[in-house]
Amino acid sequence: MAKLSSFADEVTEDFYGQVEYLASEQISYIEPRFINKKNIMDLTKSELKEARKMLREFGTKVSAIGSPIGKIKLDEPFEPHLDKFKHAIDLAILFETPYIRMFSYYPPEGKVIEDYRSEVLDRLAAQADILSGTEVTMVHENEAGIYGHTAQNCVDIIESIGSPKIRLAYDPANFVWGEKITNNIESCFSIMKPYVVHVHIKDWKLGSKDTGSIPGQGDAQIKELLEELVTMKYDGCLTMEPHLKVGGQFGGSTGPQLFSRAIEAVREIASKVGLSL
Repeated sequence: MAKLSSFADEVTEDFYGQVEYLASEQISYIEPRFINKKNIMDLTKSELKEARKMLREFGTKVSAIGSPIGKIKLDEPFEPHLDKFKHAIDLAILFETPYIRMFSYYPPEGKVIEDYRSEVLDRLAAQADILSGTEVTMVHENEAGIYGHTAQNCVDIIESIGSPKIRLAYDPANFVWGEKITNNIESCFSIMKPYVVHVHIKDWKLGSKDTGSIPGQGDAQIKELLEELVTMKYDGCLTMEPHLKVGGQFGGSTGPQLFSRAIEAVREIASKVGLSL
């Protein structure tokens, strides 16, 4: 049975409000990214303790740590970033989640990311090595500008590194926005499918600059994606990230009313295709 989760910082900046809202929508998972205006990676020990207390109060589980790991340029120092990755592992253990959402780096200014394939793979392999012996896996999200901006590159990452500690988080809207692809299922999901363990629900109209669509009303083939998840007996999380007011490099905004409409739309589509949520 699949589970709904959410980047609830799109609903409100207040973390208690985020968790309370999800409880009101009967969603028992959250993908924490920004907590009270701070990235989860930047919280103090006391702030982390308070956040965990709030989650336990509502019985809310964490689907993945919504980290920005891998969202730096390749000419920026790696060692400090690797230390941040180690901190993300600590957060995953603290919040009892099996996944860290991450990315595959930007090229230096004015350069082409494909020219840096070896360096990207070296960095990701180093991260996978650190995960050995833990119960945590990093899930790579496809996104514009990074090495994993195409489905082919995402698969290249997984097959070249050859570690069970890195898998894929599938975001259909990022292919529409970044790669101008509207036949996501045939062009992208079909080849990524064996490695997908995490899914983001975000829809997008081709040509829209920074605003998403109600799931099912854009060009990201949300209905077809959910049908695919039925056939593969997917039992992971579907993390809502609708970006219905604005979307950007590190997050987005939707607000409670539009977020509720997005949730309703996903549940309706899921019901029609036979996906239990």
